Amino acid sequence: MPPEVLVLIAIALLFDFWNGLMDSANVVATVISSRALGPRLSLLLAATANAAGPFIFGTAVARTVGSEVIAENAMTIPVVIAALIGAILWNIITFTLGIPSSSSHALIGGMVGAVWAGYGFDAVRVDGLTKVLVALFVSPPLGMMAGYLMVRLLRFLASWSSPRVNVTFQRGQILTSVALALAHGTNDAQKTMGIITLGLLAGGVIDRFEVPAWVIGISAGAISLGTLLGGWRVIRTLGHRFYKIRPIHGLGAQSASAGVIIGASLLGGPVSTTQVVSSSIVGAGAAQRARMVRWNVFGNILVAWVLTIPLAGLVGALVYSLLQWLG
Repeated sequence: MPPEVLVLIAIALLFDFWNGLMDSANVVATVISSRALGPRLSLLLAATANAAGPFIFGTAVARTVGSEVIAENAMTIPVVIAALIGAILWNIITFTLGIPSSSSHALIGGMVGAVWAGYGFDAVRVDGLTKVLVALFVSPPLGMMAGYLMVRLLRFLASWSSPRVNVTFQRGQILTSVALALAHGTNDAQKTMGIITLGLLAGGVIDRFEVPAWVIGISAGAISLGTLLGGWRVIRTLGHRFYKIRPIHGLGAQSASAGVIIGASLLGGPVSTTQVVSSSIVGAGAAQRARMVRWNVFGNILVAWVLTIPLAGLVGALVYSLLQWLG
């Protein structure tokens, strides 16, 4: 295998690991905050489910990311490496600040920026990019709506129950946290699979876009390891700063998030776990009382979402230009 392809795979796995590190908060924040599970057990279950997800739900998202966004003439090793580095640098900045940013947005931004710098915007497949952007921007409102409706339904079903119903909600959260972790591993690990497969194709290692089994395995392993180590600063943002999350909110938000993400994965739409989970948590809180949600925190996250694609794209373009200058 050519050395440049090995470098690309290493960087892609670093991105995958960092994705798991950041997004672990999305998977376990509500189940920890409602005290349904302790932090260590939550992360262990999430990491295990993350690793299993990509083997269960196929590789439709990987195909979208790896073969439908960039024109064939722009599928080169420098483009892919620049895109990954752009995404990683933006993720590090937002992680340092404790902001639940989107790795998916960062990766797409990095890809578009690198392609634009090297081949012009004509090398970006508008149909594929539109599919990706629709999935990224439609999924958060769906998550918010689903979170709202789930909590309203749970409140109605529990309206004649004793306070002990919270024990049932806590136990239900264990199942929904596993489902959410499966969904996260399915969608987010596939983005790395798509990038690695694209690199293998660009490097001449394979002659058609088909995700090898070993690529699925190493991508699932990297995101699982990142999840196991956890992103504690972001867990605090999602688990405490929106509002005081109770078992009913956690169960509703997790169910809504898992449903939206798995549905998108089966359709081949790459979505942001951060966006979907944050929106579902807000929707779940608003279902009880809109005033209880700290909307200024959600507003700060929205700003980061809007800025991620253009800023990661700028970094990807700069990295590509630097790689070209270095020859």
